[in-house]
Amino acid sequence: MHNENRLRKPQALIFDMDGTLFETDTLLSGVHERIFRTLREEGLYLEPTPPVEKLLGCLGMLLEDIWRTIMPNSSEAARKRADVLMLEYEVEGLEAGEGSLYPHVETTLRQLKASGYKLFVASNGLERYVKEIVRLKSLSELFEGLYSAGEYETSTKVDLVARLLKDYNLEYAWMIGDRSSDVEAGKGNGLGVIGCAYAVYGRKEELDGADRLIGDFRELLDLVSRADSLQGAG
Repeated sequence: MHNENRLRKPQALIFDMDGTLFETDTLLSGVHERIFRTLREEGLYLEPTPPVEKLLGCLGMLLEDIWRTIMPNSSEAARKRADVLMLEYEVEGLEAGEGSLYPHVETTLRQLKASGYKLFVASNGLERYVKEIVRLKSLSELFEGLYSAGEYETSTKVDLVARLLKDYNLEYAWMIGDRSSDVEAGKGNGLGVIGCAYAVYGRKEELDGADRLIGDFRELLDLVSRADSLQGAG
């Protein structure tokens, strides 16, 4: 069960990308098929293509852990090639207009920004992938910083968020995401945690430990408003 802790007013809101802001399956289904077709053509992986649902279920992991999970009998060369192909095909898809934000993400982020909140992304994804989503979905002006495991070479999201907090001298923020790694990153840094229950990539129990669950991105507006009023009354 999630916790019903009182959420303090945050200095900033830190968002995961896949399954939180970006509806990843709208891009990844085609990318997944292309990756394994190319690996077969190059003779690097000759087993049947794993179901895309298996890849989607690994979102939130570091890339090397994703490939070890979905193709455990693969060579290191195949996994390294899959890294390259995934980024190449994801960027091509994004540039072609593929992939969607979740409903109400852009308008809600704009309202949060207008209300004075500092907004950040903290993702276990590759640097270019994260930055291209933000750029191509016209969100660049909304974020103070984009942090990815690919850029900072962190081994856990706890470490990635700790780096962000230190860089921006933030004492308290909310971590908003859909996977256990997001809950761990928030709790490991003493932050409030909002679990995105609308995402379908993970298991429901992954959000155990979150302070609140939301089924619609717009619910964030009500949560920060209530935190603001509690702060004022305190």
